[in-house]
Amino acid sequence: MYLLKLGIAFVHSKLDPIGYALRLGVQLGRDVKFYGMKPFMFGSEPWLVRIGDQCHITSGCQFVTHDGGTLVIRWRDPTLEITAPIVMGSRVYVGINTIILPGVTIGDDVIIGAGSVVTRDIPSGSVAAGVPARVLKSTDEYFFQSKEKSLGLGHLPAAEKELALREFFMDFIGPQEEVTE
Repeated sequence: MYLLKLGIAFVHSKLDPIGYALRLGVQLGRDVKFYGMKPFMFGSEPWLVRIGDQCHITSGCQFVTHDGGTLVIRWRDPTLEITAPIVMGSRVYVGINTIILPGVTIGDDVIIGAGSVVTRDIPSGSVAAGVPARVLKSTDEYFFQSKEKSLGLGHLPAAEKELALREFFMDFIGPQEEVTE
């Protein structure tokens, strides 16, 4: 029965990630995007996760709202429990395989780098990364550095963007044969 439920959760998370998150009780703002959502990414208390508007959550991210380590010391005090909400502001990008721990608040206009472990609050307007995640720069600094490196293709639809990228990186990938069906 457990495997059947896991399979159903997997299908729902792939087909309708927003609906799946809402059914779990995750509080979602407007225009939230999930890229590669997996079942159980919101742990055992999904109703303690609040995500603001225009956030981007990538594959492999985990929202952990409790400290399971207390299980091994609960024999000292059976009432021991550490559980806390996770609050994410608006316009936040969470990089692939990031873990966000209990009680963390992430401000508005924040970028969290791939593979980070967010153990404490991240202020608005910050770029943070690492284990544990720490603020590296402001989003304004990130913007100006990105402008210098930009290929100027971010506005294109996916298919046009791919063609432009293939052309730009032709020396790297070599000539490509067209696939016809």
